[in-house]
Amino acid sequence: MEMAAVRQAVRESAIRIGMSLVEQTKLITAASELARNTLVHGGGGRVEIVEVERHGRRGVRLTFTDEGPGIADVARALSDGYSSAGGLGMGLGGTRRLVDDFTIDTEPGRGTTVTAVLWSVRPAGPG
Repeated sequence: MEMAAVRQAVRESAIRIGMSLVEQTKLITAASELARNTLVHGGGGRVEIVEVERHGRRGVRLTFTDEGPGIADVARALSDGYSSAGGLGMGLGGTRRLVDDFTIDTEPGRGTTVTAVLWSVRPAGPG
């Protein structure tokens, strides 16, 4: 996973579904933090970027998966002010606030999967 390529792919999906510049920025920032966590803490991994639609709204779902050590204390990792050194300073808690839907599936020794969805405020149009 290459950070610039992840950001570019996320940007392209956001533009394709008609996200505003603010929405694009939020999604790209969240993707950057999650990609960095996957690389630094998970030893690398993969990302899936999917354009989704629900109740007449379009969104982008990001799923980051790694085979790293997992997160021992998810509540602490999500708490305000908790950020590992060298991050963007927002940590997982800040990343969670940037998106509409956020889930973490992790277990020590099993790796981590983080899924984040940002829904566009613009309704889905034809096509």
